[in-house]
Amino acid sequence: MPNPVQSAFRAAAEGGVALVAACNRLRLPGTQNPFVVGVHEPMREELTLHDLPVTGTIPPGLDGLYLKMGANPVRPATRGHDWFLGDGMVHGLAIEGGRALWYRNRWIGSRTAAAALGRPAAPGPRRGGNDTVNTNVVEIGGRIFAVVEAGSFPVELSRTLEAQRYDPFDGTLAGSFTGHPHRDPLTGETHAIAYDGRVWDSVRHVVVAPTGRVVREVPVAVAHGPCIHDCAITERFAIVLDLPVTFSFRALLAGYRFPFRWNPGHRARVGLLPRTGDGADIAWCAVEPCFVFHAANAYDDADGRVILDVVAYETVFASAGGGLDAPGRLERWTIDPSAKRVERRLIDPAAQEFPRIDERLFGQRHRYVYTVSVPADGNTQLSGATQLYKHDLETGARRVHEFGGRRVPGEFVFVPARPGAGEDEGWLVGLVIDTARDTTDFTVLDARAFEAPPVASVHLGHRIPPGFHGNWFPTRDRAGTATRGTREERAGAGS
Repeated sequence: MPNPVQSAFRAAAEGGVALVAACNRLRLPGTQNPFVVGVHEPMREELTLHDLPVTGTIPPGLDGLYLKMGANPVRPATRGHDWFLGDGMVHGLAIEGGRALWYRNRWIGSRTAAAALGRPAAPGPRRGGNDTVNTNVVEIGGRIFAVVEAGSFPVELSRTLEAQRYDPFDGTLAGSFTGHPHRDPLTGETHAIAYDGRVWDSVRHVVVAPTGRVVREVPVAVAHGPCIHDCAITERFAIVLDLPVTFSFRALLAGYRFPFRWNPGHRARVGLLPRTGDGADIAWCAVEPCFVFHAANAYDDADGRVILDVVAYETVFASAGGGLDAPGRLERWTIDPSAKRVERRLIDPAAQEFPRIDERLFGQRHRYVYTVSVPADGNTQLSGATQLYKHDLETGARRVHEFGGRRVPGEFVFVPARPGAGEDEGWLVGLVIDTARDTTDFTVLDARAFEAPPVASVHLGHRIPPGFHGNWFPTRDRAGTATRGTREERAGAGS
């Protein structure tokens, strides 16, 4: 049990730090944050739209939900705001029988958002004072969860988005979670590397069983409180990306609400943690200083090495005010656990992000990676970032889908065309913003006819901010079992 004296001292110290930070925040520049204006301007209302117009033909069998998350502050952003912060909003589109049945957007019912909206907060247990969830929407144990890193418990959502509940996996999650859990399609387990901004000396490998309950939560020793946004798995390992972005006490005291900065004193390394091992069993392999937000996939090769495909940045958050520096590039890392070294090889120098694969191959050898272009000049309004890329890692070829004009795509997700389909046999689905008209299309591409015009586009008469991550939730899983809703929906609520 926690020492009551230590707990009281820590609470007092944190209160003092918060007071200093709040005072210093008033001295920060009062200019409008670039991630709450223009293409990023938050939506101001919750909508429910039915029978949406479609151009083209939605493929037969593409039945399910597309759900996407992002930060969408209810109240105007204040000094010290960051793109990664702000009340979460989930956007949902239901597809069935070639029709777009409905679109809904709903704020996650945190205490802060609910108070601003004048309604009750979502039920369920909280973890600490910050219950904001804004990063990703994933399927775990046949249920839909909104998730975030380093903070709140996940929020379970009904398939209609009308019911929400904070749920630490039926009470089995002890601490923070991640915005990027990865499901092993061979075992059904979901793996995460979780960090906590208040815990600087360890991160945790968390495994959630197919039942939706945590069955493993193993600490791994680190230093300086690293920010670990994503991870990867292979058949043998969970991969820990311990890179030089760490908790910054200076940024916290200065009033910045996202207090992580580039730390040249923190050694860059990749950890190979045996999937059933203890933290002491991890093999740390040195890598040149860089940062990775997102990994595409990893697998074990025949020589005992690990192959990891990532989008890597030379630096991020290097200035006092944070922010991204030069854009990321697609790289292949070959990790040698014997030599304890990582060899980096550039796959594509173009500015890009949000790498995705056919997720039936998580932890296994893959051939194709799909990414979205980002502005080479770093402009926050995403001007000119109108392309998707398809990388063939066997031939080295890169194919381009050009949306053209002022049409900006977000992250696209691969959906297999049918059970047993080939790796590239299926659809790529995602949102495309028309910045000239301030509208959005849910777009379906044929992955094998990548450059061709969209197979179908569902038209929304409003702009959905770019946000973060989305996923496809088929009407039925591979076993033919209907996906469950929240406790409320299973009891008849939220319909």
